[in-house]
Amino acid sequence: TTLFRSKRKFERGERMNPAAIFVLMLGIGIPLTFIKSVILNVVVSSVCLAYLLFCKVKPKTLLTMLLVALPLAFGSYVSQRFYASHDQVHMAWIYATRIIAYLTLGATLTLPNSVEKILFNLADHLHFSETFVYGMLSSFNMIHTIKVQWQRIKYSALVRGERYRLFQPALYLRIIVVALNLSGDLAQAMTSQGFSEGFSRSRYEKDELPVWQWLLVSILIVSYVACAIIFKPW
Repeated sequence: TTLFRSKRKFERGERMNPAAIFVLMLGIGIPLTFIKSVILNVVVSSVCLAYLLFCKVKPKTLLTMLLVALPLAFGSYVSQRFYASHDQVHMAWIYATRIIAYLTLGATLTLPNSVEKILFNLADHLHFSETFVYGMLSSFNMIHTIKVQWQRIKYSALVRGERYRLFQPALYLRIIVVALNLSGDLAQAMTSQGFSEGFSRSRYEKDELPVWQWLLVSILIVSYVACAIIFKPW
């Protein structure tokens, strides 16, 4: 048991805490909107990809993610290249690389961590509302159930000789009715488990957030903004 706990602690220490990554994502993502630097966008994307590889995210997953974003980046490049009012080449590269930077920033939070781990850490370390956390968690957990119910609705319609199309309101009306029923069942289940709105919940295991991670996040954000203001890279 001791060896197992030590291994779990070592695995947790390998990566940044999701709460720290969330703050870093906002601290760099917000200035990223206003800073016009291709070099900094490339640096942010490269550091994020290196971190994802360090967290043992599959290269195939990263490649698929980049390929999906490639048409969006290319579209932004073309629109700025031919329709920007000034400095077309620079603006085209800024908008194209900015999309990749935003994508990789978000991936550093979502790919290495589960939704449950992210939400619980936001509640523990950033004092997010427990009601919000459990509400979001229940919504994510209901996605699979909604998909199953959607298939059942389609099959039941086929049995009656009907075929639902994506643009038919009747299909969405049935899905809404199913979702309302599921939400009522979920509320009763949470109440039976002792959930009370506005009160904190105890958990078996809690991820620690060392002070050095907050220091690292602060240094990275300040360095990014200072580099953009002082050096103004291309």
